[in-house]
Amino acid sequence: MKYLVIAEKPSVARSISKVIGAYKHEDGYLEGGDCVVSWCLGHLAEYAAPEYYDERYKSWRFDDLPILPEEWKLLVSEDKKAHFNILRKLLRSKDFDYVVNACDAG
Repeated sequence: MKYLVIAEKPSVARSISKVIGAYKHEDGYLEGGDCVVSWCLGHLAEYAAPEYYDERYKSWRFDDLPILPEEWKLLVSEDKKAHFNILRKLLRSKDFDYVVNACDAG
């Protein structure tokens, strides 16, 4: 069985990879035997700000609340897009039997 571990940040991924034997450095992850370890970089994706849906929400007005979009949009900042795409590719891969969330739970 092969598994994917996603850590909170690169330093945690390196620590985990030492313990589980993922020593081979790849672009955006570490690999070894039956495991791959990658990481997040803070918030990789964030919900779009209210003004993304409508310019009038740039200034808050009590009358506009609650703001409930029909479809919630997730946005990825430009500086994190490359790593986001690496994680998306790993998560969509059929190579893994399961994924371990090793991110901060709090």
